[in-house]
Amino acid sequence: MTLSQPLVTIVTPSYNQGHFIRATIESVLSQGYPNVEYLIMDGGSTDATAAVAAEYSSRLTFVSEKDRGQTHAINKGFQRANGSIVAWLNSDDVYLPDAIAHGVAGLAAHPEVGAIYGEGFQIDYDGNVRQQFPFTEPFNLWKLTFVLDYVLQQSVFFRRSCVEGVGWADEALHFGMDWDLLIRLAKRYGLAYVPEKFGCIREYEAAKSFAGGQRRFQELAALLSRHTGRRCPPGWWFYGLDTYDKIWAERIRKVVPGSLGEYLATRFIHLCRAGIDEVYRHSQGLYADQWAGTRLHWMLPEYARAAVIRGTLPGWARPLEDQEFCIRVNGKLAVRKVVPLGDFVMEVPLRQGEACVLQIDSARYMIPEEQGHGPDRRRLAWQLRQIEAVR
Repeated sequence: MTLSQPLVTIVTPSYNQGHFIRATIESVLSQGYPNVEYLIMDGGSTDATAAVAAEYSSRLTFVSEKDRGQTHAINKGFQRANGSIVAWLNSDDVYLPDAIAHGVAGLAAHPEVGAIYGEGFQIDYDGNVRQQFPFTEPFNLWKLTFVLDYVLQQSVFFRRSCVEGVGWADEALHFGMDWDLLIRLAKRYGLAYVPEKFGCIREYEAAKSFAGGQRRFQELAALLSRHTGRRCPPGWWFYGLDTYDKIWAERIRKVVPGSLGEYLATRFIHLCRAGIDEVYRHSQGLYADQWAGTRLHWMLPEYARAAVIRGTLPGWARPLEDQEFCIRVNGKLAVRKVVPLGDFVMEVPLRQGEACVLQIDSARYMIPEEQGHGPDRRRLAWQLRQIEAVR
């Protein structure tokens, strides 16, 4: 083992997934990276899992014993791991070629973070690619904490010391244990996005994430409330609409039978999907082209002693001249400043040792269409260039 090729431990929690586990094992053992420790933590499967694993006994460690569920199995594997880098791959998911090498390189390129993540695919029951995982985006702590888990778990590689530092995966969680762990790591150390393809999540009707229904939503809602301090943060609506749209639509079909009921149910689902998209795209107050509305939310990790905000008020946007910003940190006024047109920089002092939520309110806005800039009716206040966390 060398510093450039540290030992990586992959943990697969498993229980009666004999139909899929061969593909999972092959995807790990076919990696070209030379220093891999592979642990399968099995919960006492009664199907073909043990027989399949036995075929690879010289290249992996198979532990089969009763456990308290998937999260307990992951923790047992992480605690047993000898690698300084750890990851888990579920027994129905697969890695893509060079995933481990990309994970090691990503952590080496970002020595300050607790974990890295990247891109991947959704596959069906038979392993056919359905589409690229649609939610992945560069690291955004506010969105990760307040809105949704946009990180594909099959793409994550952790520093074991950092996982131990924030505490192992929460064994009370059955659906959101990866999200909870990522939030805790992100608040303390930050995460880094690596634009590589890492792995695939297998999606089928019996998969746990898709069969959880109301129980899954209730767990995720409690998780969101715990991390945000809010009863109904944007993610409550995102996951709530995503869970109940099908349930309520089915009730509509039962109450109103026939073509009318089908029409109303379909229309209802369409409205719910529109609501989900609105929460996903606009709840932060930041558009994809980096324009901000009159209220923008941002969040910085515990290590930040200040936030440096860089932005622009374009010269053509005359209504934004002498824009007034009011910036609150964790609800308390921190900075009030008037900014002329052009590029600007604002520094906001933070309290180290706690993750800080910034609320940036702007007094003025403009509508691009009214300034002769195409059919754009958005109310825009300024354009974000960067928000930097200063250590």
